[in-house]
Amino acid sequence: MYTDFLRNTLQQTIEIASRQFGRVSGTSKAGDNNQVLTETDLEIGRTIIAAIQQSFADHNIIDEEAGIIDKHSRFTWVVDPIDGTSNFANGIPTYGIMIGLLEDDLPIAGGLALPAFSQIYVAEKGKGATCNGQPIHVTAQKDLLSCLVAYGIDGHQEDPSLTLEECQTLAKLVLGIRNLRSSNSVFDIAMLVTGKYGAALNRTSKIWDNVAQQIVIEEAGGVYTSFDGERMDYTQPLTKAQQNFTYCAAAPELHAQVQKLLRQDV
Repeated sequence: MYTDFLRNTLQQTIEIASRQFGRVSGTSKAGDNNQVLTETDLEIGRTIIAAIQQSFADHNIIDEEAGIIDKHSRFTWVVDPIDGTSNFANGIPTYGIMIGLLEDDLPIAGGLALPAFSQIYVAEKGKGATCNGQPIHVTAQKDLLSCLVAYGIDGHQEDPSLTLEECQTLAKLVLGIRNLRSSNSVFDIAMLVTGKYGAALNRTSKIWDNVAQQIVIEEAGGVYTSFDGERMDYTQPLTKAQQNFTYCAAAPELHAQVQKLLRQDV
């Protein structure tokens, strides 16, 4: 029901991003030097919102840049026009676009696009996940020490102690895996759902960073929880645009190993 819509809409965004990649510059958002905005974010956001309103006029929308459109619906589209805007603005190809759909608090459909790689990933609850129409699955590897793992981290200039503490946590992880990778964008998720990475983690994200990738990961056979292994909480999603979310995503056996590793002392 939703996958064709996601593919078609994401293809439009790929065309916009590809035309403007390397031709725009970004500006830091007020109050957060980690967050960057370009005119392309805004154009892609408008394109996605228009597509949703044309096909699903009675659905809510949460867009990272445009904010909240409340139609008092049980269905909520959650949109990240460009995930990895810092990469995009600096001419680095590891960026993407994410569109997810919640029914109440449950992710039921989602899509990811990697414009630089001409790849579209889509999933719908109970129907599996695909990349450019081909089925995808998380790795069958069962030993975390044999895996590449992605970890996205932002600095906390407002409270350096938070970054120092997170680096200590990161040390635990690095000592228990083959090697660390980080685009700090949806590119890492694409590597996870195609079996190239074993896990992906982040402690600083928003709802639009999570909904689409969660359903794609789960339909590709992975496990998706908070950083501490708890169920993701999207209840009353329209109230959570400013809330910080964490995540830990991995193939099932690897997820358990990551959680055990994070609880160990260095």
